[in-house]
Amino acid sequence: MSLPKLPIYFAPLQGYTEADYRNAHAAVFGGIAGYYTPFVRVETGGFRNKDVRDISPFNNKVDNLTVQFLANNQEKAEKILAFFAEHQCKTIDINMGCPFPMLAKRHNGSGILPYPDEVKALLSVIEKHPDMKFSVKMRLGWDDPNECLAIAPILNELPLDHITLHPRLGKQQYKGEVDLIGFAAFAELCKHPLIYNGDLETVEDIEDIHQQFPQIAGVMIGRGLLKNPALALEYQTGERLSESELRQRFKQMHALVLAQYESRMEGGDLQMLNKLKTFWEYPEEAIGRKTWKNIKKSINMDKYRTALSQGGLL
Repeated sequence: MSLPKLPIYFAPLQGYTEADYRNAHAAVFGGIAGYYTPFVRVETGGFRNKDVRDISPFNNKVDNLTVQFLANNQEKAEKILAFFAEHQCKTIDINMGCPFPMLAKRHNGSGILPYPDEVKALLSVIEKHPDMKFSVKMRLGWDDPNECLAIAPILNELPLDHITLHPRLGKQQYKGEVDLIGFAAFAELCKHPLIYNGDLETVEDIEDIHQQFPQIAGVMIGRGLLKNPALALEYQTGERLSESELRQRFKQMHALVLAQYESRMEGGDLQMLNKLKTFWEYPEEAIGRKTWKNIKKSINMDKYRTALSQGGLL
């Protein structure tokens, strides 16, 4: 059965998909229907400078940006929403999927899923802000895939734009297989547009999940796009980039990110180097293991640039 192309959304990943990366990806690769910011949360009563910078409309050049927040109660959620409103952010995603144990044990992210009353209280903020568009990103549960089924009636009653479901348990983090039976069970109950997220690394992976779930409204990809930033473009056009074209676009994207870091960072080589190395953490296969290892081993910016130059990336 021939199916229409799905919209692809770039998942938020802490430390990777910040504004500089998103802007550069959109300019060089594209193919993305919408980008999501890594989650914002209240820390010591306020907000990190990096979060202020990341959501600011002055620092974001992409179309269709969704800002995401993480909270475990209504009070924190309201504080974050006021912060978003102050920065003209109107498209909001609520994180109920983060699997990091230190956050989850305090009922943040996927740690809230076993507690329907807490989910209902947190999400009650949605109806108090009709001027904002809300979505939810979640997992099947923290330690039981039926947890998502228990909160489905709560979600169905809310004016959500969509739900994104990663079909793993929070306690799995990113280990083990995705649970497509669990995804199907939730999809059966869900009355909102449903986006699939999890383990999509090739065009064939996207096509396969669409064949299995033709009713989905789109897919969200994180690690697969970090490994191959051309993935969405290749899916949408039906054409795979050549190795030389992919390398050239990597070079262009890196140059844009580097220019932004150089204009802002004042911490010297070490700060710059640590930040830049995250850019290359995932695309080992795309740039070749030798180049990837040389980048990882570089101990200063001169050696970093040499590694890039030898790999045809500078």
